[in-house]
Amino acid sequence: MATGRGWILQQHSLGLAWAAAAPQRLAPPALPSRSPLSSAAPPPGPDRGSFALSKRSGIFTAMSAKLSETQNICIQRHYQKTSMKSKSCPCIESMPSEILLKIFSYLDAVSLLCIGCVNKRFYHLASDNVIWFKIYSSFFPPKRTNWKTNSVEKTAVLLSHAMIQDRELGYWKNEYIMKQIAAGKTRIIQLLKPINPYTGLPLKTKEAIKTCSLNWVIVLKDRNGKEHVMEQVDISFNDTSVTVFWYGTNWPCLDTLSTLELCGVTPLLLDQCKVPPKNGPRRRSLIAEFNLTNLTKVTTMIGSDMLVQLFHLNPGLLVGLWKKGNGIAFVTASLHHHQLIERSTLGSATMLKEHFIWRRQYILPPHKPILDDVDPEYGLHGYQLHIDMHSGGHTYMCGTFRNLFCRKDYIQNGYLRLTVISLKNNSQHLPLAGKVGFFWRTDVFKGSIQNCYMMDVTLLDETEKPFWCFSAPVYMKLSSKASCLYDYMGQNYDLNYVDSEGKVHIELVWVEETKEYYIVNLVLYLSTEKVNRWFGTKY
Repeated sequence: MATGRGWILQQHSLGLAWAAAAPQRLAPPALPSRSPLSSAAPPPGPDRGSFALSKRSGIFTAMSAKLSETQNICIQRHYQKTSMKSKSCPCIESMPSEILLKIFSYLDAVSLLCIGCVNKRFYHLASDNVIWFKIYSSFFPPKRTNWKTNSVEKTAVLLSHAMIQDRELGYWKNEYIMKQIAAGKTRIIQLLKPINPYTGLPLKTKEAIKTCSLNWVIVLKDRNGKEHVMEQVDISFNDTSVTVFWYGTNWPCLDTLSTLELCGVTPLLLDQCKVPPKNGPRRRSLIAEFNLTNLTKVTTMIGSDMLVQLFHLNPGLLVGLWKKGNGIAFVTASLHHHQLIERSTLGSATMLKEHFIWRRQYILPPHKPILDDVDPEYGLHGYQLHIDMHSGGHTYMCGTFRNLFCRKDYIQNGYLRLTVISLKNNSQHLPLAGKVGFFWRTDVFKGSIQNCYMMDVTLLDETEKPFWCFSAPVYMKLSSKASCLYDYMGQNYDLNYVDSEGKVHIELVWVEETKEYYIVNLVLYLSTEKVNRWFGTKY
């Protein structure tokens, strides 16, 4: 004990002498003053003996008091710089490019694309042609058999380092990405070849959606141009359509929003052996754009319950608003299977023109009419209708109607009339199964809005090709006309849908005894302009 105390006093004396001889020189940091009666535990380290002495005699406290305030500040700064240098570690951004290229050479294609988004230097390094040529050669080996390559490294030797680097930066990266996209499209086209004879649509649309890892997002834009991207929460596969749901608690304020964009999203690179990463590089394809300005004043409300109000935006979008607070509760989109994969993957996400960013939807290829000079009623017969009414996984009615026709006398006001279910033929009347309503849900609440549901219409021409297809929310409202049917005693309802290509009119009767709706009249009205353009006629 005596030896330790003597050593401490000797060190203290040397410290005082050093401070007196060089007052401007930086000194070791002063220990914090403590009361001799302090009961706090000593800090860990090699100076526990000196700390114990300060509790007894307060010698170090006196030493720190003798130093001027300026010296204490200098000592503290010197101590902070020393501690920061001791804790600092080498940063990856400060590494030489050769080392970074070696590290990047062990990454896969998706990781390289992600790391290229860090900064400009990483982007150039992650686009190195040598790295991407090895990846390209591993996935797309050369077709020339005389090469007889056994590994990726041997393939790279055949093309000299100079020949690979002579290409512009990122050449092999772009080649790899384009070939991967083309290979993915080929797989999807093979899946979409089988056709359903009842609907005239691809039979394996659901499998194709899962194969290309297709999802849908909505992009909400406020008046300042800020984007809020909402990922899909749930999806429902129907007979001829897909219903996508978005809900949550992080919706932006509706009053600040200007537009809503519905986009299909697919991974940039498809790997059948791996699940695509959620935060990996993706492509966005614009499907439709909606205006949200003055939504509650301009858009028609098609239904409500105790919690939400339902607003319909063409085509096929439903926006649910809370009754209290007028905030967004959920968004639902109904997407018809016809050309769904093309519309969700081939639209342009962003295009630059004259320094302005704009978006373009996928445009269907133009239809070439097949002329027929023999049939005087060409384009008026041979139609086939497939109709599906559903909501939340519940199917209310699904049926196929063949041999629909229109006489020339029925062409009026620019429309061809196709009678599907006749009002006077009781044998054609069909019931709606179950309790009709639109089922909605959020993270906390769920409910049903009566007399609203989704309706999918697929009309084929006489060659069984899709002529008119849509999937949209519809609602039934009480009819103002008196019923002329004596077989049904109950309230009458009307359902109407209109777009640029045609109209749908449905009449229903509520039967109180069986608690069911019966469809007693179903008529399609086709635009003569669409018919003439499709068949090359002049009706």
